[in-house]
Amino acid sequence: MSELLKALKSLPQKPKKVHTVTIEGQSLVVSLERKLEVMKHGEDAYMWKSPTDIVLKPKRKPRAKYPVLRTAKKGFSFEQGDIHWPNGVVENGEAWLIEYE
Repeated sequence: MSELLKALKSLPQKPKKVHTVTIEGQSLVVSLERKLEVMKHGEDAYMWKSPTDIVLKPKRKPRAKYPVLRTAKKGFSFEQGDIHWPNGVVENGEAWLIEYE
C-alpha cells in the first residue's frame, strides 16, 4: 500500500492554469472570476486605472433629441388639429422643430 502512495506522490503535478486578459495591448494576470467578468463585458469595455488595475470604461449616456411640434413663422395647418392631415403651409403655423438643450 505504501508503494502505491509513493507512486501517487511521484506523479507530476499539473501546472495551475493562468488567466490573462489583454487590455489596450497589455496583458494582465487575473483571477478566474475577473477573467469571466472581462469576457462578459468584452475587453474593449475596460481601461487601465493603474499599471496593475483595470476598470470598466464609463458608459456614455444616450442623448436622443426628438422633434417637437411648435409654432413657427412658416408651418403647417392641420385638418381638425390632426397632425396626420396637413392642409398646407401657412404663416404662423406649426412645424416639427428639434429643441437643443
